[in-house]
Amino acid sequence: MNMRLLLPFLLAPLASFAPGPKPAPAADANLSKIKLPAGFTIGYFAQGVKSARELAVGPDGTVYVGTKDDKVYALPDRNKDGRADEIVTVATGLNAPNGVAVRNGALYVAEINRILRYDNIAARLKQKPKPVVVYGKLPNKEWHGFRYIAFGPDGKLYVPVGAPCNTCLPEEPIYATINRMNADGTGLETYAYGVRNTVGFDWSPRDKALWFTDNGRDMLGDNLPPDELNRAAGPGQHFGFPYFFAGDIADPEFGKGKSMDTYVKPARKLGAHVAALGMKFYTGSKFPAQYRNQIFIPEHGSWNRSSKIGYRISLVKLDATGKQALSYETFADGWLQGQTPWGRPVCLLVLPDGSLLVSDDQNDAVYRISYKG
Repeated sequence: MNMRLLLPFLLAPLASFAPGPKPAPAADANLSKIKLPAGFTIGYFAQGVKSARELAVGPDGTVYVGTKDDKVYALPDRNKDGRADEIVTVATGLNAPNGVAVRNGALYVAEINRILRYDNIAARLKQKPKPVVVYGKLPNKEWHGFRYIAFGPDGKLYVPVGAPCNTCLPEEPIYATINRMNADGTGLETYAYGVRNTVGFDWSPRDKALWFTDNGRDMLGDNLPPDELNRAAGPGQHFGFPYFFAGDIADPEFGKGKSMDTYVKPARKLGAHVAALGMKFYTGSKFPAQYRNQIFIPEHGSWNRSSKIGYRISLVKLDATGKQALSYETFADGWLQGQTPWGRPVCLLVLPDGSLLVSDDQNDAVYRISYKG
């Protein structure tokens, strides 16, 4: 018998065991509910990333994910197909390690009470490396204790400390501030005052000014006060807490006898109780020109408003100088269906390929938004 004729039949059963392409993520009907401008698409970068919060990317393209749980994850995408190859647990047993940042090959992680550094992280992803404590004297109160961290254009690490209350005169000056320190944890100084709770900030690609979201107080009704988008032109400015909110709403208790002219007004009022979080300037080149150098804001969603609001990604467009906010509009929504949310956007990250990642701590996912044209 001719073996050449038999060979395909003998090999056929083995073909089923040969490695094939990476399977596509499981279909999710919820994604079809997300509304985006024409030409944009959304898909899963990773699923099963429990309590996903702040995002950061390393030099090799690995995405790191902080959480409000006790773990930090890494999401490598080695073949650059727009989906994480696996979910690697980098660290566990931490105290709400919300904040992550990467610098000089090291992963910085912000717990509620301290900042850690994992050196040479890309080579040690699966080793659960022992960290170095960079700074260990942050307050340990959980109220507004989730830390968002990032390195600024000045090379310093910025870390906020939210107010330990809904509204109060904090007992320690470090509360309700944004601070910065050297990369080794020395030289801590306060950069901005009167910031109730920011869990998202970024620097303008035009003039390097710091922009940040700030969550307004609760218990003044459904429509007061608005959340804020602020611009800090330099160090030492005061943004009103606990005396004023949104630039012109006096706190019933602490605003008496105060002049709002003393404080910096927001660059833009946002929705009341939308919980504006991990904002980013879009610095990629793949989105259409009208989106470049503009501000995208994930709105985590209200928790006690009688009619829910937020659960979306908003877009703030700036003027040609990059200093004035011109408009505030919805870019992506659908995480809220009626009064039932199935997801809550938290943080954004612009990838080197120009796509935009979005973390979601309710749906335990990281999405990838891209533009197809």
